[in-house]
Amino acid sequence: MPRALAKSVDAQTADTLSERAAALIQRDILTGRLPPGSRLGIMDLAQGYGMGATPVREGLSRLAARQLVIALGQRGFRVAPVSETDLRDITRMRIIVEQEALCLSMKQGKDDWEAGIVAALHRMQRYVERTGSKFTEGAEEFDTLHKRFHTSLLEACGSPRLLAAHSDLYDQAYRYRRVMMRKFESGKTFVQAHRDLADCVLARDQRRAPAMLEAHLKSTIGYVYPDEKGQKS
Repeated sequence: MPRALAKSVDAQTADTLSERAAALIQRDILTGRLPPGSRLGIMDLAQGYGMGATPVREGLSRLAARQLVIALGQRGFRVAPVSETDLRDITRMRIIVEQEALCLSMKQGKDDWEAGIVAALHRMQRYVERTGSKFTEGAEEFDTLHKRFHTSLLEACGSPRLLAAHSDLYDQAYRYRRVMMRKFESGKTFVQAHRDLADCVLARDQRRAPAMLEAHLKSTIGYVYPDEKGQKS
């Protein structure tokens, strides 16, 4: 094999391993196996995942860019902590990004965009109906369906960067949503909230839909950090 080609193949292999390491660490952060604030030992992670230290280190650097991990310079890495301030910041950014993407999608979306929203909502509803009160963040199928629905609302925006920002921010909010989901006593309430949002978007209501999306995103704060009276903030 020519030397230049061999280097290219090696680089692609290293990149794949780094992304796999990032995916494994992200999974364990989001599911709570690696708690907020915990120290991330590179050698311990490498041994646990059965891979080398280099892809683990590079995977951690990728997660630092996604703000799920904090780089401590020469002192290694820690899982990003959770706090009300952090959730409010994530939510503020989600509103900015997703409202822009939503407005663009409502202006530009065609029949296939509308069909994608309807299909995503239907699949999520059917999952909740099958699982009853046991639906929750942390179940891989539900996680995929829930994110798929929210992404479907924005997919016609025409901006890969807006969609990438949405994806990263959605993942950053995941640990908070796990707390929120425990407070839903009825799957019907959960599904209806998403159906109302979808109906407003499909009606292409440029005034109400962005406001409804903002309220939907802010609701997580109220569930996770209720005020001193026990009410949703």
